[in-house]
Amino acid sequence: MKALAEVARTLRPPAGDRHGPLPPLMVALTFVTGVVDAASYLKLGHVFVANMTGNVVFLGFAIAGAGGLSIVTSLVAIAAFLAGAFGGGWLGARSAEHRGRILRASSAVQATLILIAFLAAVGAAEPLHSGTRYALLVPLALAMGVQNAAAQRLAIPELTTTVLTKTLVGIASEAAVAGGAGSQLGRRIVAVLAMLLGALTGGLLALHVSIAATLAVAGVIVIAVCFVVHNLSRPGAAWVRA
Repeated sequence: MKALAEVARTLRPPAGDRHGPLPPLMVALTFVTGVVDAASYLKLGHVFVANMTGNVVFLGFAIAGAGGLSIVTSLVAIAAFLAGAFGGGWLGARSAEHRGRILRASSAVQATLILIAFLAAVGAAEPLHSGTRYALLVPLALAMGVQNAAAQRLAIPELTTTVLTKTLVGIASEAAVAGGAGSQLGRRIVAVLAMLLGALTGGLLALHVSIAATLAVAGVIVIAVCFVVHNLSRPGAAWVRA
């Protein structure tokens, strides 16, 4: 029952919650991560635009000579992600004392970058040629770098929007049957399910509709996050203070 209560508080924070509306918005962005990583892996040459751990491993495989992987593609994704994270850090520093403005600014930039990728994908014939793949890969990795920088600065417990290894370790190692407190179990489960459902949605759209449709879904969600946080960021709200 405690886990279910945590799920409810994550998806619908009670009045006065110290993180305000941020937890469900971060869950939405976790879903976006699954969507765009599914699209990039399935359509852009076995590369991620958000999960950089995977790209570092893929880079090692590519250097070793594994087929189906590209050194250049992995390096471009990592470099673009780092550039996006740098930009996201700069944006966050400009609004460091107001968490609503941090998320609003980062989401606006992220949505713009996803829109650029969407426009590049519209009408593109599949399988995508290398020029189109990079035209999608770079803005998407930039966008996810921005998102991750904002998530790190907002520091909502168990909602990093990308990294799930620590979340899964927490689910197992802190379980009550293992002698742990079982804290944050509900929120951790929500994060894992959001990523899973995002990957499922992105995979289905990328494989059976188009990559443009996949990016449209991701873009709409990010735009919605931007508008919601803008509308809820009242100057006097306690949760906006870093």
